[in-house]
Amino acid sequence: MTSQFPDRQWGSRTGLLYRAANRFGATKPGSWLIRTATPLDRALLERTDAKYTVLGPIGAPVILLTTTGRKSGAQRTQPLLYVHDGDTLYVVGSNFGQDHHPAWTGNLLANPSATVAIAGERIPVVATAVPDADKEALYTRFIEITGAYAAYRDRTTRNLRMFALRRA
Repeated sequence: MTSQFPDRQWGSRTGLLYRAANRFGATKPGSWLIRTATPLDRALLERTDAKYTVLGPIGAPVILLTTTGRKSGAQRTQPLLYVHDGDTLYVVGSNFGQDHHPAWTGNLLANPSATVAIAGERIPVVATAVPDADKEALYTRFIEITGAYAAYRDRTTRNLRMFALRRA
């Protein structure tokens, strides 16, 4: 049996700050601000092996996913929200509802070996694409994390890529 991933979430997903951030994050200016703050969040996550995130006070579950660039071969690291399911972490390539897939999803399709930083640990993982038949139920869980995911899906016509990450 594959061992469980640690689960570290701080902050509250029921407070006023969460509700305000959730509403703002669903807007186009909110999405822009989050994309703009991503480098700051990445730096904090990297320094703490994903113990702390800029989004922590609102209870957002964030990991650092490091993939190998499909063209460059260089290591690429992206902070992502995730759904925790014991021995599996799920991530979705919503890209804030933009028209193109995020680069990390193409990297995982080309090379499914990656590393996740979560709760102070760096863990090698293997990614598998989630079958279309399973996506809707999982996507509902992402919307439960933040309603912004509903807005992201509504902004684009592309089939959002979703991956299951399991320990290698």
